Amino acid sequence: MESFLGFFEELTTLQKLAWVIGCLSFFWILEGYYTFSKKSYKKWRHALSNAAFMGFTMLINVVFGILTVGVFVWTNQQEFGLLYLFELPVILELLIALLVLDFIAQYGVHYLLHKVPAMWRLHIIHHSDKNVDVTTGTRHHPLDFVLRETFALLAVFITGMPVAFYLFYRILSVLFTYWTHANIQLPAKLDKALSYVIVTPTLHKFHHHREMPWTDTNFGNMFSIWDRFFGTFLYDDPSKIVYGVDIADHLDDQHVGVQLGIPFNKSVRSKKASTM
Repeated sequence: MESFLGFFEELTTLQKLAWVIGCLSFFWILEGYYTFSKKSYKKWRHALSNAAFMGFTMLINVVFGILTVGVFVWTNQQEFGLLYLFELPVILELLIALLVLDFIAQYGVHYLLHKVPAMWRLHIIHHSDKNVDVTTGTRHHPLDFVLRETFALLAVFITGMPVAFYLFYRILSVLFTYWTHANIQLPAKLDKALSYVIVTPTLHKFHHHREMPWTDTNFGNMFSIWDRFFGTFLYDDPSKIVYGVDIADHLDDQHVGVQLGIPFNKSVRSKKASTM
């Protein structure tokens, strides 16, 4: 197990980038064969627009990479964190680390991004995409992504996990981000069965429906257990899903400048609940 985890510590920046591009490419290809939404749109233009947001996140990752190293050095030197309080097999420690990261850095911050008005203004950009596909996974306002990275560091600080655990989580998170946003459809029974434990493509599509209350459901990234436990889980008829977000549908969802201005755009009204 140690050698397996050690592999992730040795990953170069180029290898990590290759993983991101590989996951994007793999699901991009699958979208042509197992399509969920057959709505016609300019796929390459859509991808280039979302790639601009990916560029912002890559720059932010450089800064947070430095901060992350500092946190790991401090927790290791001070032996600070939950995992220092007891001895467990490595596989169990890894599972605990993944669960804490998924809860705090994914479900927790995602829930707050929907419930705290100022944070929601940043998160609207992710929901304003009217053609959700694999590239939507890269679509975040820079400050939205900063909040996500901050919560990830908080999870590291709380657990005191080894850097290998964190890097393994990051690799898995990339995979799940593109898997859940990809415009693919699994056999209905398989998707629903998997959704009892992990987030599936169809499960996450309900979260991207343009109206409340579905917009405020299915916050998980990897594990669906948090949504089930906290009562935010939803699985309904996928044919009812319409992408976008009603409060910003009047804006060009592929104009990067327009989208970056959403948090300050007074024509984007507050979120209101509606019935399905």
